[in-house]
Order: sequence, then structure tokens, then C-alpha cells
Amino acid sequence: MTPSGPAASPQRLPGLCGIAPDTQRVSIIKIKSFVRPVSATWLLLLSSLFLVASANGTFFSKVAEVYPLQAANLGFLTSLAVFTTALLVLVMALFSLLLPVRLVVSLFIALSAPIAYVAASFGAIIDDAMIQNILETDTAEAFDLLSLRFLLRILLIGILPVALVWFWPLKPAPVLQRLRHRSMLAAGAFATLLVCVVSFGTGYADFFREHKPLRFYANPVYAVYSIGSYFTEQVFAGKVQTFASVLPEAKLHLEIGHRELIIMVVGETARADRFSLNGYERNTNPRLANESGLISYTNVSACGTSTAVSVPCMFVPEGRAEFTRNSVYANENLLDVLQRAGVNVLWRDNNSGSKGVAERVPFEAFSSPDVNPVCDEECRDVGLLSGLQEYIDSVDGDILIVLHQMGSHGPAYFRRYPAEFEQYTPACHSADLNDCDQVEIQNAYDNTILYTDYFLSEVIALLKRNTPAFETAMLYVSDHGESLGERGIYLHGLPYMFAPHEQTKVPLILWAGSTSDIDINSAIRKKDLPHSHDSIFNSMLATFEIEETLPGMPYSLYDVVGNNG
Repeated sequence: MTPSGPAASPQRLPGLCGIAPDTQRVSIIKIKSFVRPVSATWLLLLSSLFLVASANGTFFSKVAEVYPLQAANLGFLTSLAVFTTALLVLVMALFSLLLPVRLVVSLFIALSAPIAYVAASFGAIIDDAMIQNILETDTAEAFDLLSLRFLLRILLIGILPVALVWFWPLKPAPVLQRLRHRSMLAAGAFATLLVCVVSFGTGYADFFREHKPLRFYANPVYAVYSIGSYFTEQVFAGKVQTFASVLPEAKLHLEIGHRELIIMVVGETARADRFSLNGYERNTNPRLANESGLISYTNVSACGTSTAVSVPCMFVPEGRAEFTRNSVYANENLLDVLQRAGVNVLWRDNNSGSKGVAERVPFEAFSSPDVNPVCDEECRDVGLLSGLQEYIDSVDGDILIVLHQMGSHGPAYFRRYPAEFEQYTPACHSADLNDCDQVEIQNAYDNTILYTDYFLSEVIALLKRNTPAFETAMLYVSDHGESLGERGIYLHGLPYMFAPHEQTKVPLILWAGSTSDIDINSAIRKKDLPHSHDSIFNSMLATFEIEETLPGMPYSLYDVVGNNG
């Protein structure tokens, strides 16, 4: 009789490939018995060598562009490899004074693997601004970066090495002994750094003074520094506790029968030289080209090379020279000033948020089909206009509407436009840009600009329908540009000091309705002058005829009839 019920003996579940768990554990123990344990010192040394060899290909390729592999440079290049290894040993040894050595090594390997991929594939650098971008990126944007090549890279130089670190036995050592060995290792690494610098002083002076951008590619040391810099400012310093009022006396110039309706479109990843309005040989602006009262500014610089920097920077009073990540929390921004002066302000977003700008004004997210009625594989920018007329009809007084586009965000450019806007072919249909040639990538990107042209024409059409009742205008400006393979660089986010103009030069377009007080002739005169995101603050104040302006800010993009401009 077979026993059953509570008295029955428990059955063992099969383990991996049908092998019982106990058998698995025995097998692992037997394997480990044949593996010679290593000391923590050797683990740190070997892992540093591994990181230099597997994750710093881009760093050394950039170095080779400046210091070619020639006999005259061989000594310095060899010392630089030693320097990089010693620096990794030093940093990890110091971290391992506080944390378990396996954990430290695992974190460094896990961090270096994706950085190595984005550096090799896109020429990207992980600095503190990029750390902010990563933390604030939504799920859809993150998935755009996933590809088979990316996953294989993570597996080979990330997951498997980390698994080996935890599998390989370590020699046990008392706590004091471990601390002494780590300290001696750190001291030895520091001494090695000094020897390298002293031995090739001229080379290192040139390396650090004349070629500063090279160090940004050191993986993962610079990323660790950037993470520390970001969290030091954001976590330890925290958001600014005091909140300063800007232009406390600002008020509208009230005139009976004249209401302002201004739509500001914040673009995403659009570069100025891809707009046919600015001379691009392809007709990427067929609709906007036929609009009267439209001016395209040809020489506009972004505040930064990433959304996390540029979007808040264009709205704060500090301007690019004094902007910090806390600027948006320290003072009222443009939207705050206008709202306090009596303007109805609304922010609609089809991107990853306002980056702190719309914290105190009405905010509507339009990146979901629950809200945005124009969605296929993703929600389209034109859906931002849904129900907007009803909003305009429902409020009294002046109105500012900010529309934050998904625009041309990469690398999955093909997802940024509906199929009917694929005019330039063959277009890259992969989020992994390594799967496409440069022509295909540029075709896909140009199609996104073509769709932005359509979207802006629809914004203007909405404003035209309201022109009899309002003084209407549209201001479009992108947050930053995009590299499309020029000099082997893709996407955006490079440090501003050496970012190419493809990432820093952005389109800025003004359209003024027939009843607008904006002086179009003044805009024409100023359209080729140097401008930046800094020009937006006072320009918008002038547009709403705010009787107070912010001293020290750049001049307005245009004059307004009855104002000084």
C-alpha cells in the first residue's frame, strides 16, 4: 500500500537537467576542490587587468588617434596602460576597505560592460549629466537601446565574469590582515601612478592639459567619478531649501480685446542643419516653407547636449554660464513668473517629463494611449493637440501652452514617425545602429524631421483658427542636436566642452499670426545673429508684454510693438 496524505514522505523536486539539488551542490563542491583559491589581492589585480583589456577599447583607440602607435610614443603608451591598470587597482582597493571585495569587483565589471558597449557603438560618454539622463529615462526609451549585440556584450564581459568572481574561492583572512593587505595594495598602486607620471612627465602633462576629453573614456573610472559627483550634489546637498522669487513685480500689460495665445514647442534631438529652412539640401520642411510669418533662426546654441540639462536650462534665469542641476529648484522659472503674472500656463508632455520645469503649473502626460488618441507602435506628437481647443475655450486671459515632443529621439529613429512619413529610404529599422549603414541612419533621422514639420504645421493651423480672437504665435526650439556618425560619433550627450556642433546647434522657429504684436521685421534682422537657449527667457516675457525684464540676460529674439525688445 502506497502511503499518502500528511504522513507521506516528501518528494524531491528535480534539479537542473534532472539532477537533484543535493547532487548539484556536491558537484560544485567537487569542482571547487580542484580550483586553487586566490587572495583578494590577486582578485583585484586580475580584475583590473580584465577591465583594461575588455572594457577600454574605445579609450585606447581615442588615445591612438592622438598618440599614434609609433616608436616615439611606445614608452608613453605602455606607461598609460600601466597607469590605467594601477588607477583601477587603487580605486577598487579603496572601495574594498569598506565593502566586500567580491561585491566591489562585481559592481565595477557590471558597470563597465554597458559603458563599453555605448562607447564603442555610439561614442557616448557617461558623465554626471548622462547619469541624470539614465535615471530619468522612461522604460520605452531604455528598451530602444536593447539589442542582441548589446545583450551578448553584457553576457560575455559582464554576467559571465561576475559569475566567475563569485564561483572562484577566496583565501580566508582575518579582518585586520585584509585591511592591511588592501592598504598595502592601494599604496603600491599609488606609487605605480607616481612612477608613471615622473617617468613620462611631458607626455602626461600634454595628456591632461591638451587632451582632457580622452580621460572621459576611461572605463569605468570616469563613470564612478560621475556617479559620485551626481549623487553628492543631488543626495547629500539635496534640493535647494530656499526658493527665490524672480521678477516679483512682473505683471501683464493689460489691453482690452488683446489676449495672447502662445504655443511653445520644445523639440527633442533635432539638429539645425537637417532643416531645409536652414539650407539643408533635402526638403525636410515642405509644409513650414509655405507658411507666411515664419522665421527660422540659423545660429542657435543649446544650453546642453542632453534633455536633462537643456530643458530646465532654457526656462531658468541663470542661463547656461551659471546653470546647475539645482537651478530649476532654486528660483522661479519662466513658467512660474508668467503664471504669477496672470498667464494661464499648461505643459503637455509626450516625452520623459519636464525635468522639474512644470512642477508648479498644470502638467499633462500624453505618452499613453489612455490619453493620447494618436498612437500606433508609440504615441505620436500630433496627439498633443487633442482637446487643446477645448482647453483654450475654457480659460480667460492670456495663454501659454508648452508641448514637449518625442521628436527625433534615437537610436530608434524609425519609431518616431508613422509609416506614411518614410519618404527617405532605405531607412534604418533597428535600434542597434550597428545593423545599419550611415545612409540608412540618416534617412531614418530625416524622416523624423519631416514628421516634426507636419506636427508644427498642425500647431500653426490650430493657432490660425484662433487668430481672430487672440494674438497668436508659435516658438519651436529643440533641446539639443544629434550626431549621426560624423567622426564615428552617434546620439548625443557628450560633454559640452568638446561636443561637436551637430549636438549643440539647434533649430529655432518663430511663427507669428496676423494679429501678433511681434515685429517680424526685427526677427528677420536678428535671425542670423548668434543666439542660444538663454535668449528665450526675455523673449517670452516680451511676447506677453511683461513690463519687467531680467537684467543681464541676452537680448530678445525679436522686438514687440510697444516694447523695447
